[in-house]
This record gives sequence, structure tokens and C-alpha cells, in this order.
Amino acid sequence: MSTEQPLFSPPQLDTEAERLFRALLHVDCEPGRTWNYEDCRRIAPLTLEINRLKKEKDAVILTHSYVEPEIIYGVGDFKGDSYFLSLQARESKAKVIVFAGVVFMGETAKILSPGATVVVPDRGSGCSLADSLTGDQLRTLKAAYPDAAVVCYINSTADVKAESDVCVTSGNVYDIVAALPQRRILFVPDRLMGENLRTELQRRGVDKEIITSDGTCIVHDVFDAAAVIEARARFPGLKVVAHPECTPAVAAAADFVGSTGAMMKYVKNTVAPYFLMLTECGLVGRLQVETPEKHFIGGCRLCPYMKLNSLEKIRDALAAPRPDQIITLDENLRRRAQRSIDRMFELTPAIKG
Repeated sequence: MSTEQPLFSPPQLDTEAERLFRALLHVDCEPGRTWNYEDCRRIAPLTLEINRLKKEKDAVILTHSYVEPEIIYGVGDFKGDSYFLSLQARESKAKVIVFAGVVFMGETAKILSPGATVVVPDRGSGCSLADSLTGDQLRTLKAAYPDAAVVCYINSTADVKAESDVCVTSGNVYDIVAALPQRRILFVPDRLMGENLRTELQRRGVDKEIITSDGTCIVHDVFDAAAVIEARARFPGLKVVAHPECTPAVAAAADFVGSTGAMMKYVKNTVAPYFLMLTECGLVGRLQVETPEKHFIGGCRLCPYMKLNSLEKIRDALAAPRPDQIITLDENLRRRAQRSIDRMFELTPAIKG
């Protein structure tokens, strides 16, 4: 018979389950079913263990809005979009940063906080945008357009950031590109965001030539403008909210187009009977927690990479990270990549998170 004592007492587990249930009771844990107390009691040992390990390891957990809500509200220290979390990584004093998101976000955290040990729960959590362009491919593009300012979307690898003049997010891309002195802009790696950038700058009367590479987001490039028209017919008063990684046709059909953080703010500040969120489903989970009075119709899509994050993997990465979970970067490359991100901070007047 084992004499090993349980890590947590029943009262501790009950208290943690109550905390989780209050946070998650409006959120779908699977299609057609919201979280209940028994679900929360089941994950309570994991969230308690992770939060204990954070204190022991002097760790902070950064959670992107697209990961599962039990990660965001169970163990996350900061939640938000890429720009906001980049700021948190830069300002962090923690010895360990766990980035619950995708690998390029972990790289960004390492670029900005080189003294910290940065770990990702699953090294397989890639990104169709970041994986669409290498540093070598960008160097070839730069040679073809030597007079262009090179602007990389933050959804890119450290190699691509190192070859770029400035990094941008979906929240600051329009203002930063408009402020650059060069007329010709080589925008990578998102073709659809580049097309939306071209349209928006034309609307603003800003004369820029936008050249793009051919990457797209596998979540946002599948939304269909015809489905928006159908949804409006079924749900009078519907507000359609889209990300600029969507096609220009979808962007034109939406009521609001913006970054993850901007979409959150729009929904919170808008009165409407229904919302259709044309983005990753994790954002809908956040909105179900933070605006339980709002009503969302189906339409969001799951990112298979973001969903590779789990409480179990976060616990393991904190307790004893494997070499493949630890982000390492060549120091020269890291410094070059940091210049493009620092330039973004210099050109962004306020937090867009």
C-alpha cells in the first residue's frame, strides 16, 4: 500500500474547483456543453500544481487569447494578443517565461527577454504564416526590391524578423506603415493582411506600393463573405467582427475589422443582439467569460497549433522542460531581430493589446 501523501487536500481542491467554475461557467468546454463543477474539480489538481510550480520556479505564464480558456483563466498571468504579450515579455523580471501560444511567440519572448529561460509547451505548435517564409527567402525578396522598407508581421520567425526593418501587429500595422518614409513596402508574410493594408491605406489617402509574400493563416483564410450575408439574413441586427488576416471580401462584409485586442474591445463596447466572430474560437471563449450577457452565433474556427497547448504540457514544461521545449537563439540573430521589434515599440504610441 502506498504511503505517498496527496499534493492537495480535498478542501484545497474544492476551493480551486469553485474558483475555476466561477470563471468558466459560461464557456463551452465542448460543442453544446458548458463547463460544470465536476469538470472544474477534475482539472483543479493540475491548476493548483502549475500555480505552485510558478512560485517555486519564479515563472510567469503568458497566454494568447486563442488557447483554451482553462489555461487562460486557470494558470495564465497575462492574456492578450501578440502586441500586449510582447510588452509583457519585454518587461518581465521572471526567471522562466512559459508562452502558451505558438513557437514564434516564444521566440519573440526570448528576443525581448534574453536572460529568461523561455519554454513552449509543445514545439509542434507552429503557424502557417510564420512557416510560410524563411530568412533566406526574404533575403531573395529584398534583393528584388532594394528600395523597399521591409515590414514583417509579428507572426514570423526570428530569422524573418532579423531581416526586417520593422515588425508590426494587426493592431498597429496601418499606422506604422503610413508613418514610414519609403513609398514601396515589402510586407511579409501575410498576403491577405497585405491586401487589406493596401485597401485601408488607399481609403486613408496614403500613397504606398504594397508588395507581399504569399503566406496565409489557415484559420482566417477560410471564412466566406457569402456566409456573412446568409448569417445577416438569419440573425437581424447581427454584428460581424473579423480579423485582418481574413480575405478582403470578408473584411468588406464585416462591421468591424481589427486585431484580437481590438475585437475584444469592440464587442465589449457594442450593443447588438448577436455577434459573429470571424476568428479563432479561443477569443469567443474569452468573450463568453468576460461578456456573458453577449450572444455569439457559430462561425469561429479552431487553430490546430494553438490547441496543442494543454495544462498537462504546461505542468511538464515548468517541472522539467525537455530541450525541445526550451527556446534558444543565436545571439547575433536575436539582436538583429530585436531591432525590428524595438522599432515597432518606438512607432506605436499606445498599447493596442
